[in-house]
This record gives sequence, C-alpha cells and structure tokens, in this order.
Amino acid sequence: MPVATIRTWEDRYGLVIPDRSAGGHRLYRRDQVEQLKFVRACMADGATAADAHRLLAERDEGGPPVAARADAPDRLVILLADCDPYAAQFQEHFLRAEGFEVEVALSQQTARESFSQNAPPLAVVELLISGGAGLDLCRFFKEHGDVLVVAVSVLESRDLALDAGADAFLLKPLEPLQLVSTVRDLLGSSAFLGPVATAGP
Repeated sequence: MPVATIRTWEDRYGLVIPDRSAGGHRLYRRDQVEQLKFVRACMADGATAADAHRLLAERDEGGPPVAARADAPDRLVILLADCDPYAAQFQEHFLRAEGFEVEVALSQQTARESFSQNAPPLAVVELLISGGAGLDLCRFFKEHGDVLVVAVSVLESRDLALDAGADAFLLKPLEPLQLVSTVRDLLGSSAFLGPVATAGP
C-alpha cells in the first residue's frame, strides 16, 4: 500500500494513526494493521476510501463516524494528472481554495493507482502526461469508473480529447476561474463562467 495513500487517509479520516519512531517512521500496532487490511478489503469490494473508513468507524466500538468529524469535512476529491509539477501545483492551489480535495499524480501509472484507490468523481488530465498518454488515460478512466474528465493541453486537441471520452477540453495556459468554473459546471455546483468545449450536441 503506497505511503502517500496511507498519509492521505491519516489526514483525511483520522482513524488509523500510528506512533512514530525517533527517525519518523510509522509504527503500526497489530490492530492497526488489521484496520488497514479491513479498509483495503472494503475497497477491493468496490467501496470508496471514504465509505471504507465509515464502515471501519462503525465496526470498531467507540469509533466516531467519519462524517461527524469536524476536522474531516466531506469534500469532493479531484484527481489532477499533470506531468508538470509547477502547473499541477498552480491548479491544485485554486481547486483547494474552492473547497475541493485534490490528489496530484505526475505520471500515467500514478494517476491510474490514485484513481483505483480514491474513485474521484472528476479528473483533470494533461494530454501530454507520460509522453502523450493522456488520451489513453481518459479512456481508462471512462472505462473503469463513473467519472467526469476535463482534458487540458497546450496543443489544440479538443476533438481528440472528446473522442477519447473527455467531458470538456481546456487549452493551456489555464485561467484559474475557467478551470474552477468548468469543474463546478460539470459537477453541477454552479453556472459556467467562460468558454469551454464540452461533449454532446
């Protein structure tokens, strides 16, 4: 299980918090290992990470329901797949400022793993990720989950992106308001504020 995933779960759900060694390494008790196995088993059966942790809280006597934790609000997770760490950081900043939880993946493989672990409702995909694997990534997401996809690129690839299953295409450099409003529009959170190419009639 990737360390980044476990760290995200610790921060977001606060149910399995290990002790730390003097060197900062995580030290799990046997019962905590069993808790992580339970979460992984739930996700293998199709549950999202959030649902798996809710089930864990309900299973463990005295565990507070995840939805009731004041420090773990139920926020939509956006998967951000971009090979440029600076561009990813820029996009992440504005999406988090709007209240979204963001998972950043800098390669096609990492994006696939994050998608399988987090089941995000929406993914933003840079078409040039991993040497131009973005179109395949769009197809993979659409074939393996109920997810909305925003394709982005410095190249005018609107038709290719929509043919690959993307729900919208944005040309880089991205305008922050355009990115946020596109995401909100697709998720049904607000009216769209700028021009975007979307699939459909």
